Amino acid sequence: RQKLARASRRRPSGPSPVQRVAMASGAQEYKRAFLEFIDQEGYTPSIHAMIDENKSRLMLSLDDLRKFDTELANNFLRRPADYLPAFEEALRETISVFDSSVLKQASAHRFKIGVVGTFGSHHVSPRKLTSGLLNQLVYVEGIVTKCTLVRPKVLKSTHWCPATKKYTTKEYRDHTSLTGVMTGAAYPQKDQDGNPLETEFGLSEYLDNQIITLQEMPERAPPGQLPRSIEILLEADLVDTAKPGDRLQVAGIHRALPSKANQSGMFRTIVIGNNVVGLTKQSGSSEFTAEDIDNMKKLARQSDCLEQLSQSLAPSIYGHDYEKRALLLMLLGGAERNLANGTHLRGDINVLMLGDPGTAKSQLLRSVLRTAPLAISTTGRGASGVGLT
Repeated sequence: RQKLARASRRRPSGPSPVQRVAMASGAQEYKRAFLEFIDQEGYTPSIHAMIDENKSRLMLSLDDLRKFDTELANNFLRRPADYLPAFEEALRETISVFDSSVLKQASAHRFKIGVVGTFGSHHVSPRKLTSGLLNQLVYVEGIVTKCTLVRPKVLKSTHWCPATKKYTTKEYRDHTSLTGVMTGAAYPQKDQDGNPLETEFGLSEYLDNQIITLQEMPERAPPGQLPRSIEILLEADLVDTAKPGDRLQVAGIHRALPSKANQSGMFRTIVIGNNVVGLTKQSGSSEFTAEDIDNMKKLARQSDCLEQLSQSLAPSIYGHDYEKRALLLMLLGGAERNLANGTHLRGDINVLMLGDPGTAKSQLLRSVLRTAPLAISTTGRGASGVGLT
């Protein structure tokens, strides 16, 4: 038993040489298929436009891929980690044929592929992201409740050795990487001969990294249950594309992240974002027509304007006139004032609703949630995460 235990400890954690050869041949086959797809489906103008507009993400339609090869599209949905790196390598090869100077000016990892189109049963809410969709391509929609800061993630570090006068490089991969075996995150301090190394940060490569929390839309949550959430990892050009309160549809790979300290066998799941589509309508005067503005002016001239608007809030709920009026004033806000003594009075107000169970408190708030364009449903624990104090 001790010999077997020692042998198992010495066994490498990565794939075997036979598995690596099979993976390499499969990647070449997927790459050839995607190059053929680009030629037949007319994606060449899209690639030219991407280069001319200085963009780095080509939008791949699943509908076009199904029309080209149904089996290829289905396998891509089920095993995106095998196909996506090969597709992106084919994209870089195509770009190098069009203009080789583009790849010399930019890093190789810059050019990515975003997925759009019809996802079928893979179009889900955070509640439906179960173990059956792990390692598969999903299209999840919800409301952003939390955004972290954009931080750099190291991809390749460059080190200078004063003793040997040579440069050495090291590549880094984590659990979210689609290719290769995971490496450590620590910078090397010495080379193989024990000579000290100096890190050249200007020659190293980094990637912008951000995590957002996507919550299930309140109108789609089952009655009596709290909305579920899922974390989305955004990288490169996808960072800072959303803020708390935005409604999004995100395409990505659903993955479980193992932890060394975890002994229960239960893992944290995350979606590695591939494409972000916003659903929130931008509030502004462009939404209102001339007829809408005339109707607003007519209503403003009426003496019972406040009463009419408050009765229009949650009209299916009888009574609660004062509560509806308070919620209306909270929605509309007021004018902030700066007094002569330097005191600042903000125009926004807060509302605290107290009452017995079954008195339509939650339903009134749900009506506000449906009315306001950037409303967020949150609890006391999550208030700080969405920017509420």
